[in-house]
Amino acid sequence: MKMNCRQWGTPSGWVALAVAFMVTGCMTEPDFIESPTPDRSSARVGAQDVVPNEFLVKFKPGTSETGRERALSRVNGVVSERILTKMMEKVGDRDGLYLIRTPLDAAEAVGRMKGLENVEYAEPNYIYTYDATSNDTYFTNGSLWGMYGDATIPANEFGSQAGEAWAAGHTGSSTVIVGIIDEGFQTDHPDLSANIWINPFDKEDGIDNDGNGYVDDVNGWDFDGNNNSVYDGGKRGSVDKHGTHVAGTIGGVGGNGIGVAGVTWNVKMISCKFLGRRGGTTANAIKAVDYLTDMKTRHGIDLVASNNSWGGGGFSQALKDAIDRANTQNILFIAAAGNDGNNNDATLSYPSGYTSANIIAVASITSTGAISSFSNYGANTVDLGAPGSGIYSSLPPNTYGSYSGTSMATPHVTGGAALRAAHSGDRGATLKATILNTAVATASLSGKTVTGGRLNVSGF
Repeated sequence: MKMNCRQWGTPSGWVALAVAFMVTGCMTEPDFIESPTPDRSSARVGAQDVVPNEFLVKFKPGTSETGRERALSRVNGVVSERILTKMMEKVGDRDGLYLIRTPLDAAEAVGRMKGLENVEYAEPNYIYTYDATSNDTYFTNGSLWGMYGDATIPANEFGSQAGEAWAAGHTGSSTVIVGIIDEGFQTDHPDLSANIWINPFDKEDGIDNDGNGYVDDVNGWDFDGNNNSVYDGGKRGSVDKHGTHVAGTIGGVGGNGIGVAGVTWNVKMISCKFLGRRGGTTANAIKAVDYLTDMKTRHGIDLVASNNSWGGGGFSQALKDAIDRANTQNILFIAAAGNDGNNNDATLSYPSGYTSANIIAVASITSTGAISSFSNYGANTVDLGAPGSGIYSSLPPNTYGSYSGTSMATPHVTGGAALRAAHSGDRGATLKATILNTAVATASLSGKTVTGGRLNVSGF
C-alpha cells in the first residue's frame, strides 16, 4: 500500500485563486440542471471562485483594535462579521476570524494584507458548490447496485457489499450519529424521517437551551440562511435535492418495504446546511464543521463522521484548522475527490486534499468497476473508490431518482463508517484504518488511489 502523503505536513505558500467550482456533486447534464453548468477545467481563475469584495483575515493573538483598523485601512476594509465559534474558544482562540468587506477585488485585498505585522493570514472567502442531474428508475428491482455484493440478489461485486453486511445482522444503530454538511435534506421524507437527528438538548421554544449559540437547532442548522430551517424544499422540492440524495445513501430506512435503503439502516443524521442557491462559502463551512465538533465536545454524542460532498476554491488555512479541530474529537471528515477527471496529486482539490489526518477522500466507480470518467483520482491524495455512477436515492418531495458523481460515492463511505462504528469500538483513526485496510483491490484504481481499492462494507 502506498503511503498517504496526507500524513506528511501541511501545504504551504498556497492561497490560490484557482481550482474554482471543483464540482464534486455530480456528473454530466441532460435534463435536471440544478444550476448553470460550470467550466470544468481544473486551473481557472475568476470572480465566480470567491465571494466578490470579501475576504477572511486572521489577526495575530493580542492585536489591538487600533492594530486591526490600521491593517484594514490598507484595503478600505469594514468588518462584516466576526467568526468566533464555540470550538475556537475551546481551543483557546479568543480572537477568531474576521469576514471583511472591501471595495477592492478580493485577490488584490488579500495581496495587500499579506505580510502586515498584525496579520497571521488572509484568504478569499471561497465559494463551494456542486451540480447534479437525474435520469433513472430500488434494491429488489436492480436499481441499488451500490448496495449489492457478490452474494446478494441481485448481485454486483463492485457494489459496497452493504447487502452482505445486512445479511450478517449489521444494520446500524440509532445511537451512532453522522453530520451532513451540504444542502439541507427533506426531514419528513418517508425513507429518512425515522433517521433524522432530533436535538435532545435544545427544544423548540425560542431559547438557546444548551448555550451553543444556535436557537432551536432541532435537526441542525442552516448556516446559509442563519436559521433552524434545515429543509427549504421550495416549490416541488426545487432545492435541497442534493442533500436529500446524499442522506438517502447514508441512512435511508431499510426493511420498510418502500423506496431505497441506505448503507446503514439505523443512524441519526444531523443537517448542517451551508450550500444555498448560490453555493456555500468558506465562512459558513467553518461554522458547520465547528458546530458538529462542539456538539460532540459539549454533549458527548457519538458523532463519528461528517459527509462532505462538495468542493471548490483554493487552500484555506481557516477551514483546515476547523477540520483539524474535528480530528481532535475523532470525527472523520469524509470528502468527495472532485468531478474534473483530474489527478489530485498534480492539482489539489479541496477540501479532500487537505493533509488533516481525519480526512478520507473518495473517488467514484461505475457498476462495472471502472473509475468513473468524471472522477478525480490520486495515488497519494485520494484514498479509495466507491459506487458513484447511476446511484438511486431519495429526492424531495417524497420521491427518488438517480444521480452520479463523487458526491454520490462519498455517502457510501460515510454510511459504511456509521455501520462499522455501530458494531465495533472503532472511532477516529482506528475507524479510518479499518475502512482503508478492508478495501478490495480494483484494477481501475491501482495507482490512482492510496489503497488501490474500493469500499468493502462486508469486510468490516
